[in-house]
Amino acid sequence: MGKTIHMKTAFSSFLLLVPMLLLAQYDFDASSEHPFGLPNPKAPKELMDYAPMIGECNCKSYSRKADQTWAEPVDMVWRFKYIMNGMGIQDETLKDDQTHSGSIRQFSQDSTRWYVHYYTNRAVSTTLRTWEGNKDEEGKIVLYREQKAPNGTDGFYRLSFYDIDEKGFKWVGEWVDKTESVVFPTWKIDCSNGKISQSNPEEKNKIIAASRSFSNAYIAQDFDEMANIYTHDAKLIPLGVPIVEGREAIKERWKMGKETKILSHGMDASEITIIGNYAYDYGYYHGTSQKGKEPLAQWKGKYVVVWKKEAGAWKMYIDIWNRLRD
Repeated sequence: MGKTIHMKTAFSSFLLLVPMLLLAQYDFDASSEHPFGLPNPKAPKELMDYAPMIGECNCKSYSRKADQTWAEPVDMVWRFKYIMNGMGIQDETLKDDQTHSGSIRQFSQDSTRWYVHYYTNRAVSTTLRTWEGNKDEEGKIVLYREQKAPNGTDGFYRLSFYDIDEKGFKWVGEWVDKTESVVFPTWKIDCSNGKISQSNPEEKNKIIAASRSFSNAYIAQDFDEMANIYTHDAKLIPLGVPIVEGREAIKERWKMGKETKILSHGMDASEITIIGNYAYDYGYYHGTSQKGKEPLAQWKGKYVVVWKKEAGAWKMYIDIWNRLRD
């Protein structure tokens, strides 16, 4: 197939999408080898309270509605990493409903407690809300911020991480009175068994299977199936024309070559790296084709694909390639 594009453009786009591949300037910052950074030995020992959560987890977010019932869960990724050359923690929640948030977490050796500064894309604030607290004897991380109940009762909004292990954790946000005998949860997040491994072989095999499905559909000229292997908002980047955006437009682009019979097609990945609900995959493609009575054509090239999880399945989000000359 006529997969041609300037590799300079291809890899420029790729680097913009995967900034964590850039080399860190400091020993404990995020790097290609350690995408979530490392703890600095000079940091307070309490920094390790969050060590099991460093990385990414697939989670379900549950929030209470105005009628006090629980809304349907929203899928999200919760990402934790070391920042400030391994002296603090930053986390961010990336939700499917596009309401994202994050926190900066620092431990003060003077007051011997954590301070957590919260922000969200729902509203820009000139001052960040702050929670403070510690890890308790039960292994929970519990944080407090003074907040009155709607009826004016004094209390706190309490945040708790619990059931923390190497596979994930749970979190709850709840209003409590000053004695903590009255408890009213308003937000729950379940990340148990959700930890994402950067070298998860099962997920990599799913991406390889999706690549093979694309090749099989291409050979069969099943353009509906080809289009379904792209996300609804995918981008196809052919040479010399504007970027093709969206599943339907991509299907029409592939149909332009329907007069050429594809006899074989394959994608051989050199590397697949998973970063939450995204992954990048690069390598070589190859195939044979024939148009009418013309001689059989063999071709090969290089490709970069950015994959994105959509409804639990890996689909191509960015598809760029460069045909090699014979």
